[in-house]
Amino acid sequence: MNGSSITEFVFLNFSFSRSAQFYLLTLVLTCYATVLLGNLLITVTVWSEPRLFQSPMYLFLSNLSLLDMTMGSVAAPKLATDLLNSGSTISYGGCMAQIFGLHFSASTEMFLLTVMAYDRYVAICHPLNYTTIINPQRCFSLLLLCLTGGLIHGICQTVIVAQLPYCGANVLDNFFCDIPQLIELACSDVYVAEMVTVVNGALIALPNFLILLLSYAIILATLCGRFGKDSRKALSTCSSHLTVVCLFYGPVIFVYLQPSSNSQVNKMASVIYMVVTPALNPLIYTLRNQEMKGAMGKLKQKFTRLLLDQRE
Repeated sequence: MNGSSITEFVFLNFSFSRSAQFYLLTLVLTCYATVLLGNLLITVTVWSEPRLFQSPMYLFLSNLSLLDMTMGSVAAPKLATDLLNSGSTISYGGCMAQIFGLHFSASTEMFLLTVMAYDRYVAICHPLNYTTIINPQRCFSLLLLCLTGGLIHGICQTVIVAQLPYCGANVLDNFFCDIPQLIELACSDVYVAEMVTVVNGALIALPNFLILLLSYAIILATLCGRFGKDSRKALSTCSSHLTVVCLFYGPVIFVYLQPSSNSQVNKMASVIYMVVTPALNPLIYTLRNQEMKGAMGKLKQKFTRLLLDQRE
């Protein structure tokens, strides 16, 4: 037990007019539906097509889609419900569950994006050794490391916050449970907790971000010295990855590292990286990828034949 007398927390959500909240609700519901349907379609497509499932890049992509569904489900359903009801409370246990879900999915996605950058680095800079370096056993080992790292980070961050006593105010100026706001409500010395959470987060985010930058810098330098169809295809793939990386890291950096205290702006930035970005990822990876579009076409044909067979 953490000695807290607080059993629930109250979200202030967005101080928008009812019409603005309606538009935000429409955005959240549309994005969340896209998160679930789009990422599920990518996962099913990769898993149903042996050629794609045996490709490390698409195997990593299918796992990224699963993480996007997890990330999108942390706050979007609760936010949509609260916007409809014009009020919001969350239980203590539900709050801790949000903390774990957010930090587990976000940190695992950071690890996975780094692994995907490493995969493209080997494929482009060491193509002759690619199948030896990125073999099936190593692929699953890398995925397991990403999952383990995310679990450890999520558990650590949740335990740090859960052991703090909350015995006074219970109002969070946010639409979901986040560590900075929760620490401010604790009725004890929080210096150690603040330092541990900051260091823990920095040890995850900073090395992954630097490795990403280094990997893509080497990749782009290598591609600049080549010409031809294969180089254009590789550049297109890498540009999709970089777009996803920017959409993921950009809002996170804005929310957690920028000095502005404008809570409404921070909340909208949080909506972007928790709801909008997971919805955009399926579009980014499929619209410019001929292999994915071809596999989806085959999946559609199989599904259509199955429906016709059932009708006969």
